[in-house]
Amino acid sequence: MRIGNSGRASVRGCAMLALASAAALLLGAAPGIAQVATHVPPPVAGAAAVTVARIKVHAPSIVGNLEGESAERDVLVVLPPSYAADSHRRYPVLYALHGYSIGAEQWIGEIHVPQTIEGAFAKGAPEMIVVLPDSKTLHNGSMYSSSVTTGDFETFIARDLVAYVDAHYRTIPDRRSRGLAGHSMGGYGTARIGMRHPEVFGAIYMMSPCCLSARDATQFDPKAGATLEAVRTREAAAALPFLARAQFASAAAWSPDPQNPPFYLDLPTRNGVVQPDVVAKWAANAPLAFLDQYVGNLRQYRAIAIDVGDQDGLKGDATKLHEALDRYGIANSFTVYPGTHTSDVAVRFQDFVLPFFGKALMTKATR
Repeated sequence: MRIGNSGRASVRGCAMLALASAAALLLGAAPGIAQVATHVPPPVAGAAAVTVARIKVHAPSIVGNLEGESAERDVLVVLPPSYAADSHRRYPVLYALHGYSIGAEQWIGEIHVPQTIEGAFAKGAPEMIVVLPDSKTLHNGSMYSSSVTTGDFETFIARDLVAYVDAHYRTIPDRRSRGLAGHSMGGYGTARIGMRHPEVFGAIYMMSPCCLSARDATQFDPKAGATLEAVRTREAAAALPFLARAQFASAAAWSPDPQNPPFYLDLPTRNGVVQPDVVAKWAANAPLAFLDQYVGNLRQYRAIAIDVGDQDGLKGDATKLHEALDRYGIANSFTVYPGTHTSDVAVRFQDFVLPFFGKALMTKATR
């Protein structure tokens, strides 16, 4: 099913986060979740090979964070088939953000890179550079947010990384030639960064975005919170169940506290009692709560797309995001496709995401 207002157009970690939904993440209660596999699109005959470069990018925005995250970030840069042969050609760039609990290496496994990028180009998508940064942290995910505890990953993506790529590769250094996409937590990051930085990117694509809705105090479990409060070492935090660890990640991103070692964050409970001020901070970081502040920014995009599987627990919030854009008359493409949170992410990346940016981005440099 495809819906629009204008006619314009590691599997383990992301699946658990999505199917539990953002509400379960905040509650700290993990339902039984089956493992799902990512479908591999068939190889495209005659597809030319891309080049995958593994580099380190220094992130001034992450220097000095209280969590001890490295400011030297792993980044994968996928160069199109013609890049080496045509030394004068410049290319648009797609920045693609991974989900919670995985890093860039696991992300390319989920979306079957380089095969899917090669396939997209062979099927007619214009060549572009694809950049996949690693934003995994102590608690398995930065939420692509700005925090003294984790570091400012929002600025890392929107400023440091873009500046590095423009300086070291033959890009078209123009917002109209830059795209931002992401899946699950990466979809959240795309929504967050996209709303705040239209001066950097010209088109955005949110794949099954998580964490869109604000939660209230009734949705936090004081008993589970008291258990989390008892965790005092990095080793104990690393041993937590998936959703409990995700709660630490959310706190590090959205309720940092430089006066509260050892993790320098405030959990939603204190002494087993829900803390409304912390809940309010988390709610303030929900894109459906702050979208109204960035309507003017969203109107600047050449194209906006959202997709989600019909069996994905995040379908409801993705639909709300589409409806919010529609209410403001912001052109967007919204697709509900047959599948779970991760089952068709590689197919979507090859056959929908890359062609979307091929049409939306300016592919030739202008003087």
